[in-house]
Amino acid sequence: MSTEVAARPTYGNWRRPRRPGLGPFGLIGTFGVFGGLVLILLVSLASLLAALAVALPLTLVLVPLTMRTQDGRNLYQLLALRIGWFRRKAKGSHTYVSGPLSQRPGGRFRPPGLLSRVTVSEGRDAYDRPFGVLHHRGRNLYTIVLGCEPDGGSLVDPDQVDVWVASWGEWLARLSHEPELRGASVVVETAPDPGTRLASEVLPRIRQDAPPAARAVMEEVVQRYPSASSEMHTYITLTYGIPQGQKRDQAEVITDLAIRIPGLLAGLVGAGGGSATPLSAERIAEVVRVAYDPAVSAEVLEARAQYGGTGLEWDDAGPAACVETVNAYHHDSGVSRTWLLTLAPRGTVRSNVLHGLLEDAPGTRRKRVALLYRPIDPATSARIVEADRRAAQFMATSGRGMVQARAASEMQAAEQTAAEEAAGAGLVEFSLMLTVTVDSADQLSDANVTVRNLQAAARITLRPADRMQAAAFSCTLPVGVLPWQHTLIPHELQEAL
Repeated sequence: MSTEVAARPTYGNWRRPRRPGLGPFGLIGTFGVFGGLVLILLVSLASLLAALAVALPLTLVLVPLTMRTQDGRNLYQLLALRIGWFRRKAKGSHTYVSGPLSQRPGGRFRPPGLLSRVTVSEGRDAYDRPFGVLHHRGRNLYTIVLGCEPDGGSLVDPDQVDVWVASWGEWLARLSHEPELRGASVVVETAPDPGTRLASEVLPRIRQDAPPAARAVMEEVVQRYPSASSEMHTYITLTYGIPQGQKRDQAEVITDLAIRIPGLLAGLVGAGGGSATPLSAERIAEVVRVAYDPAVSAEVLEARAQYGGTGLEWDDAGPAACVETVNAYHHDSGVSRTWLLTLAPRGTVRSNVLHGLLEDAPGTRRKRVALLYRPIDPATSARIVEADRRAAQFMATSGRGMVQARAASEMQAAEQTAAEEAAGAGLVEFSLMLTVTVDSADQLSDANVTVRNLQAAARITLRPADRMQAAAFSCTLPVGVLPWQHTLIPHELQEAL
């Protein structure tokens, strides 16, 4: 008899981008150190006292660059975050009121914050399916939203799961070849099932002359099933930009996106995405409306089941009122808190490493997990991979003891990354954001405990997005908000810090 055991495949080899510069200083700090040393030497030729007078303030400026948090932020970045929060609070922009009795033009319920300047239009793809296009006017970006129903990994052979993961990796690699694609995200939203769809399917089919026992059983199933089940929705957003120096009509952009949608959907189906379809402008508005006001989710499902749609428009998808605090975001019938990824799972992981994080969390009204992707073009990928490879080789040959062993492991990972990139694999920067919505602020402490347990099971490290809860909440919505496109300091300059 053969006793072969099928080995479960593992995944990993992601690496945090290496910060350029000398040690913890970063590139700008390194230039400051060497420039300061040259300045001190020149001044010391004239007077030693003057050199000390120059060295003291220069040291006070550079020392905060060496003090960093676990996720790599220095003291200047933390100070800028606090100053930005105090400025918003002083101007009153941390509160928002809309509707007919507000001072907002038009008297409608437009989404606030980063979504205040977003407009929505609709087009038709090659199969005559409607799809919504969100135009971020401030950045001149266009976003399409795809909805899919993943097959899941229950009772599926490991070989099939490995094929799905490989297909998903190929789909992500293709994104680096998408013209003018600025970013993508995968949003998995879970919530307790209100039972609306089950009731609309079962109750109308019960015959009036059915036996009382059968009627009682079916009615009890409809009543009790939602308490032990949850609904899960998966959305994929793709955000495109316009080449610099070009002016393109919005209708031309929508036509271009309509041509791309069938190919993108075919790749998702091959990666285990199940039935994938583009979301119409009405469906996008419904998702945003329910996120800001979770209490209306049952009414939205009932209207969609009874009438085929809600007729909701983007200008009415926002909240009536919302208030941002240091550690929470209060909006209509919910209170939300968002966490940011600071450390991905170390070493190798299984395909189900995020299984518990994506499932419905008891005691929460809604939960969204957003995986953010920033594809890197092939030319830039080659430069980054080679730079990391040279840096890893230098660290491996210059260290001693345990440091040398860790550097050798880094060099092995860098060599594998270089080989995979040379074979055609894509390089993608990724992050994760988690938003939990509860009914009241008193339940946030329980939500914190839930998130700590979830991140421990997923082998990741999260930190609360304090003093930027409103913006982080918008980033976890399937509307194509890319965090690196909405920072005060450009993304390239932040990497140099």
